[in-house]
Amino acid sequence: MFTDRFKGRTAVVTGGASGIGATIAARLAAEGADVTIWDLAPGGREIDVTDPAAVAEAMAADAPDILVCSAGITGPNATTWDYPVEDWLRVYALNVHGLFYCNRAAAPLMAARGYGRIVNMASVAGKEGNPNASAYSSSKAAVIGLTKSLGKELATTGVTVNAIAPAAVATAIFDQMSDEHIAYMKSKIPMNRFGTVDEIAALACWLASDEASFTTGCCLDASGGRATY
Repeated sequence: MFTDRFKGRTAVVTGGASGIGATIAARLAAEGADVTIWDLAPGGREIDVTDPAAVAEAMAADAPDILVCSAGITGPNATTWDYPVEDWLRVYALNVHGLFYCNRAAAPLMAARGYGRIVNMASVAGKEGNPNASAYSSSKAAVIGLTKSLGKELATTGVTVNAIAPAAVATAIFDQMSDEHIAYMKSKIPMNRFGTVDEIAALACWLASDEASFTTGCCLDASGGRATY
């Protein structure tokens, strides 16, 4: 681990009170960043990322050099035709709209300073589509598309925008899934194991660093061999 890679940098991590977000936030801080966690759960600054006005106000106040959008939910497991509309809307409100509000608010602030790093948490489900998880899969596909669009829009500004597409990572988000769905996800991973939060944090921190200066509009896999494109 680097000791001062992010010295003098400020960072905002959404969903940073637990899971992958918490590990990313801890590693950024350990490597010198001044980190602010946005999360409605205890341990974070209480910012509702599904509220565009609240996001715009908080982003202007914090003005981060690094934005990591890790807040997200899986939603229930159900076939598309049985998927509850209210759950579909709830998944999109956080996974897509909340992430969009954060990216939208951060981009012009970073561009005006001529530097910034945005890292969006997608999923291999957004590339391949998981059965009985249409809301989650399609929401993460939207994250990948948004990342690629914004990365190109900011390509000459000194601001990079990238996404990470993990396969299943063992976190408390598994509590939202059925045992059958968890077993299905593991069966798709050639390494025959789930990813770890430390593995995802290492990749996120590289994308958030100065080293990743020629990487933008990209979605990097961390899938244990699952991803095929």
